[in-house]
Amino acid sequence: MSTIRYLHLDVFTSTPFEGNQLAVYPQPGALTTDQMQKIAQEMAFSETTFIYPPEKGGDVRMRIFTPGDELPMAGHPTIGSTFALAHEDVIERGRENFVFELGVGPIPVSLEWNEHGLSFAWMTQPLPIFDKTIEDRAAVAPAVGVSVDDLVDRLPVQSVSCGVPFLFVPLRTRAAVDAAVIDRKVLARCSTEARLPELPVFFFTSDASGSETVYSRMLAPGFGVGEDPATGGASGPLGSYLLHHGVVDADKARAMVSLQGVAMKRPSRVHIAIDSEAGRITRVRVGGESVLVGEGSLRV
Repeated sequence: MSTIRYLHLDVFTSTPFEGNQLAVYPQPGALTTDQMQKIAQEMAFSETTFIYPPEKGGDVRMRIFTPGDELPMAGHPTIGSTFALAHEDVIERGRENFVFELGVGPIPVSLEWNEHGLSFAWMTQPLPIFDKTIEDRAAVAPAVGVSVDDLVDRLPVQSVSCGVPFLFVPLRTRAAVDAAVIDRKVLARCSTEARLPELPVFFFTSDASGSETVYSRMLAPGFGVGEDPATGGASGPLGSYLLHHGVVDADKARAMVSLQGVAMKRPSRVHIAIDSEAGRITRVRVGGESVLVGEGSLRV
């Protein structure tokens, strides 16, 4: 057996025991894919990351696992791993840019520093792909545990991806977002009829009570994640959806916040910046803070 070390961070927060938990293995050694998947199951966080030397011109290569599957890209693992590598001095203090090699290709991260170290990180995500919609609202409402009246009339239930596709379900109120629950069989039938695969589902409302732009939840039973406290990989598509469908204008889209994880008592603030020109989205960024809350080792 060998021993490998990991860092435990809470991501999209500066407060310990809030945000989204992440395990980062900065020097995992020669693990097999099966071993990495089993380690992610053992950690039981939404995601676990493994950092390797670069292969295609980036700064590091990173693999990301949920308890159920490997992901080609994800937001909270990228932001959290950036903070972990700054803690490990892999990213030297004051550096402005860093590139992760991920399954979707190179993902650049821009860095902000203060006297204590890394203070904020922005990841640039691929431009959005707007995919199919589920038109049958009478069918999709019970599939996600809400009434038809809870759905926002003018906004579609739609798949959008900035590297990983999510199904976006716009709701009228925070109460409806908090009440949402997925019936996988019924939702699978709706998705199949719309020619969509089973996707993680992102619920949101602009019925916000504070400075946030939207209040949100993400449920992904197919990934082995009942609910995710903060989903950076969905937040780029979310911001793109909000701008594309006119929920926000171009100026507002450059500085948005998604408040997620409140129902889990792990509030997370995910910052989203969508740049556009003449109605065309030109850049998608997701950013936030992270805090180191623990370190440990695992015998494999």
